[in-house]
This record gives sequence, structure tokens and C-alpha cells, in this order.
Amino acid sequence: MTNIPTDDGPWLVVGLGNPGPNYAGNRHNAGFMVVDLLAERAGSRLKSHRSRADVAEVRLAGARAVLARPLSFMNLSGGPVGAVRTFYKIDVSRIVVVHDELDIPFGAVRLKRGGGDNGHNGLRSISSALGSRDYLRVRVGIGRPPGRMDPADFVLRDFGTTERRELPLLLEHAADSVEMLITDGLEPAQNRYHALL
Repeated sequence: MTNIPTDDGPWLVVGLGNPGPNYAGNRHNAGFMVVDLLAERAGSRLKSHRSRADVAEVRLAGARAVLARPLSFMNLSGGPVGAVRTFYKIDVSRIVVVHDELDIPFGAVRLKRGGGDNGHNGLRSISSALGSRDYLRVRVGIGRPPGRMDPADFVLRDFGTTERRELPLLLEHAADSVEMLITDGLEPAQNRYHALL
């Protein structure tokens, strides 16, 4: 069993982050970065949509997909995600949320379906808006903050110099994992990307 939904509706791939140039390079914006890369690969650009999100309708690995970046702040992501989902009539089983994850080492990508929000307010907001936690997650590892730095401060800082050199490869792996998740299902994508780090 590959966990691929049986209907042929579009997929919704949501990248989490905070809008505006001040946040663009933050660790918390890893989800935005991955969705931007997927749009670039598809030869498309995200455009403002009435759902309070930037949206692009694309083909990912041959499958119909909607890419979305909520225009609300991270903690209020659920409203725009719910609105995009309703507008395009997308089943929760075909929603992929790409987000930063403190509890995964920088450079690693992990995939799962469902589960808690682990203190991630963007996920909490989405789960509340969808009335379900049973969506797919692509978790982009950003690692733990150094010393006694508050995690809330850490996620709102830009990637460090060394990290920035390695960031393009991390984003490529995360984007590749989204495509494999859609084409092959959760288990094969986990087997492939969990083995990388």
C-alpha cells in the first residue's frame, strides 16, 4: 500500500512562512522557499488570490497541483489554507504542508501524515481550520538554537553563513520529496529521503 489517494483531484502544496521582505531569509520561511522553488520548476509564478494567499496552478511530476503561500502571518495560516482548500475543493488527504522543523537537524527532510503540531503555531492554525490533522507534512530541518537562545527568536533569524551555502541543496531535496510524495506515495518518499541524513 502506497498511501496514494484514489481520486484524481488536484493536490494542494502549502509552504509556511511570514509575508514581507523582512522575513524572506528567516529559518521560519523554509516552507515559502520550497514552494517558490516548485513554482520555478513548473515555470510558474505565484499570484495573489482571493483566499488571502499567493497561488499558482501547476503540474508537479505530471499531477495537477495548487501551490500556495498564505499571506497571513505564520500563526494565522489556517484561514488562507482553509479558503484555498474550499475554493479548489481539495480533500485533506491531498494537502501537503511544507514547514520548518526545530527538532530535525539542519539539512534533513522528514515526511509524515498527521500527528501533533509540536509547538508549531502555523500547523496548529491549519489543523484547527481544516478540522483535521490528517494532512501530509514535509518537514524541513533547521536544527535547534545554539545555547540558551529562545526558539522563537531563532526561527525568526536568517540562516547563518554556513547554512546559506548548504541551503540550496536542502531546498532541492525538500522540493524533490514533495514531487515523490505525489507520484509514489508517502512510504517510498520516506524511504528515500529519510535515508539521506
